[in-house]
Amino acid sequence: MTEARSGVVLQGVDAPGEFCGMVAEIESLGLHHLWLTDSSLHARNCYSYLTLAAAHSSRLRLGTAVTNPLTRHPAITAAAAATVDEVSGGRMILGIGAGDRPLLALGLRPSPLAGLESAISAIRRLWRGEELDLQAPGFAMNGAHLRFPARADIEVYISASGPKTLELAGRAADGVILLVGLFPEALQWAVSQVERGAQAAGRPRPHIAVFAYGAIDEDEQAALDSARSIAAWFPQTAPLICDLAGLPRDLVERVRAGYSGGEFQEAAAAARLLPDEFVRKVALAGNRQHAAERISAALGAGADSVHVFPLGAERMKTVRAFAEVWPTVAAPA
Repeated sequence: MTEARSGVVLQGVDAPGEFCGMVAEIESLGLHHLWLTDSSLHARNCYSYLTLAAAHSSRLRLGTAVTNPLTRHPAITAAAAATVDEVSGGRMILGIGAGDRPLLALGLRPSPLAGLESAISAIRRLWRGEELDLQAPGFAMNGAHLRFPARADIEVYISASGPKTLELAGRAADGVILLVGLFPEALQWAVSQVERGAQAAGRPRPHIAVFAYGAIDEDEQAALDSARSIAAWFPQTAPLICDLAGLPRDLVERVRAGYSGGEFQEAAAAARLLPDEFVRKVALAGNRQHAAERISAALGAGADSVHVFPLGAERMKTVRAFAEVWPTVAAPA
């Protein structure tokens, strides 16, 4: 049985020196991956910070969590990812998705699936050294090619919460980042959608990575308060997950009305409408025992890795607690 993997997801909200110290500590804790969000105006440039992370670590796998085909042309993304891969000695993963709420500030809407799939195909072809002439949904290339060597097999992970994107990840990606909460019904449903896509394409199921947003704190109320904002993301972006969690439709609509755009941290007022039970289902929002239960649920549903996205004022406290809990739930059977 393959050993399950662990990781941390960060936003580029810390000053460079502080961030580099966090990277060194994350590696020292024995975790396997470090991901940086790509959220346009909400944080520092992810590729710059991934380059810093490459210089201050020696074994962490590094990835975007996640970029999209809209804020950068896919050819620019191909060059940026290949550069970080070269700087890090082959440790880069390109995490990509259709785009999320922060796109609204740029006058953009999430990419259609055809655009996302075309972008991934074009990026891979550029890494293989091909010269491209194509017209795809949302972008074009005319004699486009990389003028420096790139590793052809850089892994591409697709972030997904809806059925069509999950199936796309199953048939086309090296891995899928599940953004579906942390309760068994949603996790099992999502894994089944990925497997359906893989079976239709006649290929093995890709790596399944679960992102676990939240806070781990023995003060459970403090953990709930820190994690609550992410819960408002689900009514706005993944209402099907709300149905699986049993959240009343009228409450879903009230939260949607109170959170119209921006990063999930800007949804605090709308999130206060959500019951504690729902927050605990979709986030790490409790003590170490709660965290162990949620991580176990993800692994039990078929996840190959779990990655903590720490929220609140004491993010590294959550990362340390996650690292303490991990060996107790992730040992091979």
